[in-house]
Amino acid sequence: MKRYDDIMFTDAVKALQEADGSADMYARSYGARTRALGPDELAFIAARTSFYMATVSETGWPYIQHRGGPAGFLTVLDDHTLAFADYRGNKQHISEGNVAGDNRVSLFLMDYPRKARMKVQGRATFQNACDTAALAEQVAVDGQGRVERVVTIAVEAFDWNCPQFITPRFDASEIAQLVGPELDKQAARIAALEAELAAVKGQG
Repeated sequence: MKRYDDIMFTDAVKALQEADGSADMYARSYGARTRALGPDELAFIAARTSFYMATVSETGWPYIQHRGGPAGFLTVLDDHTLAFADYRGNKQHISEGNVAGDNRVSLFLMDYPRKARMKVQGRATFQNACDTAALAEQVAVDGQGRVERVVTIAVEAFDWNCPQFITPRFDASEIAQLVGPELDKQAARIAALEAELAAVKGQG
């Protein structure tokens, strides 16, 4: 696995960093970072319920696709390999076609409530599920239909972004966790008041 700056900081990028005075700062910060996915990264990936995957077409156009599912649908196979199931969709096959010509992909993983984001650079492979049945079974998600393909990603580099400008957003389960206890209290209070009202009416 490589360092993120080794892949993403091209000569043009470095020239801009030099002009902006940030080159030395990045050289120091990236030089101190580990290259392998550690416990924090693996736990973060396993907890995601969605991510965005970018590919590039043979004509040079970028394409971004959203993928979603329950936590764990993006499966961690080991400390440098990820996988997920590809189900029947709109049959455009844009990501698959792009990867056939250039297997480099970029993943954007967001944790909106905690304002955290992780970028992953890797090389993707699409395989028919029938050719890798055991892995297809491992990455399958109940209720999403039959797995048609399995996508594996050999991670080459990753990086964490700063939380600035990330707007916190919450899905239904996260909202339920936040407001559930208060709703339970209110429901109990309403039930108690209704019981009191019924008792008063009974006395009358």
